[in-house]
Amino acid sequence: MKQPLLPRLLFGAFVGLVLLYLILPLLIIVPMSFSATRFLTFPPPAFSLRWYAEYFGNPAWMQATRMSLLIGVLTVIVATPLGTAAAYAISHSQTKLMRSLHMMLMLPLIVPIIIIAIGIFFIYAKIGLIQTLTGLVLANVMLGLPYVITSVVAGLQSFDKTQEMVARSLGMNRFRAFLTVTLPQIKASVFAGGIFAFISAIDETIIALFVSGGQHQTLTKRMFTALRDEIDPTIASISTLLTAASFILVLLATSSQKRAAG
Repeated sequence: MKQPLLPRLLFGAFVGLVLLYLILPLLIIVPMSFSATRFLTFPPPAFSLRWYAEYFGNPAWMQATRMSLLIGVLTVIVATPLGTAAAYAISHSQTKLMRSLHMMLMLPLIVPIIIIAIGIFFIYAKIGLIQTLTGLVLANVMLGLPYVITSVVAGLQSFDKTQEMVARSLGMNRFRAFLTVTLPQIKASVFAGGIFAFISAIDETIIALFVSGGQHQTLTKRMFTALRDEIDPTIASISTLLTAASFILVLLATSSQKRAAG
């Protein structure tokens, strides 16, 4: 039965307003990143690539960018196999212990990030991981694991487990059967989880404020520090680049999952 036109129009208008509210900051930040003036003004009186050139030509910004990218890559290298293994165990077990473990691994998505950051800071202060690459990677692995686990669990739910059981009945051990039979069929979910873990790592700010510094200062922390001194359009240009990169990576993840589903 076809729904009345008015409710559909109202619902469409409501969705449109919500989307407009969500993208409104981008509609302001992106034009300001191309401003030719010394200060942030909207609308920009003139347009220029000056602040993008300032970003790419500044050694301090580039050092922070390289550090964020390195942390993101290392986070993916560690979090993806760990999250995949955890998701495999969770999907193959229905015990109360495994359900509790699943809930614990999801806590970084539930607990306010400021609480997590304070806890990590006090732990790191005792074991000497403040302002270290290891400390930053471990913290971001903890934050990235839920994304990998959620994505891989979803992939495993659509996978026919009997195929792996057949491989094991023919003499393969569980690990080899997973690598040979299961992983090729859920690789899109694993890839998507790794991408979301990478995005989480390069965009993380709160924990970086507490534990990064010195030569291990991330891009987001440097942006936050720069805002205290002087707000210039360089911040807008970096924000635009980060948003564009995150958007492209999300498109890659979703397109990969659609191709696998198709």
